[in-house]
Order: sequence, then structure tokens, then C-alpha cells
Amino acid sequence: MTLVETLLDPFAYEFFVKGLVAAVLAGALCGLIGVFVTLRGMSYIGHGLSHAIFGGYAAAPLVGLPIVLGAGLWGLASALAINAVARSRRIGADAAIGVVTTASFALGVALLTRFGTTGPSFDALLFGSINGVASADLLLLTGALVFAGVVFTVGYRSFLFSSFDPEVAAVSGVRLGTTETMLMVVLSLSILATLQIIGVTLVAATLVIPAVVARMASDAFSRMLWISTTLGAAAGAVGMYLSWYLEVPSGTTIVLVNALAFVVVLVVTGGRALRRAAGLDDHPAAPAPVLAGR
Repeated sequence: MTLVETLLDPFAYEFFVKGLVAAVLAGALCGLIGVFVTLRGMSYIGHGLSHAIFGGYAAAPLVGLPIVLGAGLWGLASALAINAVARSRRIGADAAIGVVTTASFALGVALLTRFGTTGPSFDALLFGSINGVASADLLLLTGALVFAGVVFTVGYRSFLFSSFDPEVAAVSGVRLGTTETMLMVVLSLSILATLQIIGVTLVAATLVIPAVVARMASDAFSRMLWISTTLGAAAGAVGMYLSWYLEVPSGTTIVLVNALAFVVVLVVTGGRALRRAAGLDDHPAAPAPVLAGR
């Protein structure tokens, strides 16, 4: 077998092609929404919601619901619960995430251990797998990506203002509650759609790393969206392809490719870019219209 035949060998298998398409869609989706999540200082919520949705995967078959529907409703309920608790200001958002999501994850592990699952295997849910990616998974990913694109396009100014300066956004007439709820809906749907490829334990990295790299590479908000989305899609494709030859879970290789991109950008741009990215969790007060117009 020639080198070219060896390199093209994975494409002879339908399940690999579907997995590759799914990885590209998942990477683009996580890269897009990751910008909004990281700029709001909510990096931990992606990790938390993936664990919460894991509980829904385990519980849905036991109550007679389709796995995707049950896990989606469970994840959305968890996201809204976190948002409601955090907005009450009685405890911080990080504490609300920790309480809701770890309890949900523990319940999921208990249910899977006790009753088993009719859906993806335990390992596949934790670390992702190219095996078993069906046409329905591609439709879900496509729908989630289109939905996220529509939501962020229609509400662009609201998301922009609330990401950089929530107080000014509120005074300017932005409905912060509605904006935050829509972000939670998009985030929950995105995590649900990508779990088969990325896995519970690694989905947070695909949300955060492309967005951090984009912040290191640019000050412009709109440019950050394009860089993060493109990097996420490219890392998904490269990571999925490498997983075939390395024989490791797809989520692992996708995250490693993202991490490599971070190191490369860090080396090229130096400490200046790292200092810029270090302010992601500080909600910088730079005027949002200026950032949008660069």
C-alpha cells in the first residue's frame, strides 16, 4: 500500500466520514459559543453542564424518553437552575454550577451502574467516539450550529454589550435576563449535540481553548468569533483524522490539537497576547461598540 493509499484509507469507511463531518460541525459550534462563554467569565459552566447532561443520558431511558430529548431537557433545566441561583446573588455562579452539575453527574453514574444504558457506552460518553455517529447526530449538530448562528446574529448587540459590560448593557435597555437565558439554551443544545464526538470530560476544553486562542490573536470581537469558529472546525477535522491512526478517543485528539494551536500562538505572539487573554474572566470595561467595529 502506497503512502497516499494509507493516508486516504480512513475515508473508505462511512462511519469515519460521518465522524469527520460531525467533528468539524462540533468544533465550529464549540468555537463559536466559546467566545461568549469565556468573555463572560463562565468557562467552568461548559464543564459543569456536560456533567449535568450526562445525568440526563442515564435517566431518560428509565422514564421512557428518547435519550436526546431527555438529556436535552435535563441539561436545559440544569442550565436554567444555575442561572436562577446565580442571579439570586445568595451564592456565586461557580458554587451554583458545582452543586447542580456534580449532583447530576453522580446521579448519572449511579443510574448507569445500576441499570446500564441502551445508548452510547460509558466510555464513549466520557471521552467521545467516532463509532456510531449516525445521520441523526449530524442533523442535530447542523441544527444546533444553525440555531446558534441565528441567535447570535439576531441578538448580536445584546450579546456583545452584555459580554463586555453588563451594567452598561442593562442601562442601555438590554434585557440581561433574556440574553442570559438564550445563551444557556444555546449552550445546553450545543453540549448535547457534541457529547458523542467530544465526550463529557473534554467538551469544556473545546469551548475554552479556541476562544482563548482567538483572544490572544485579536482584539476585535467579530474577528474573535471567526478565528475561534474556524480553529474549532479545523481542530475537529485534524483531531478526528489523527484519532484513527493513534487509536485513541476522538475527543482526546481534538483537545490535543487545540492545545497545540494554543502553544503555537503563544510562542509566535509572546507574552503580550497572553496578558490580553488573561483578562477574559475580568469582564473588561472597554466600550463594546469600539471592539465590534475594529
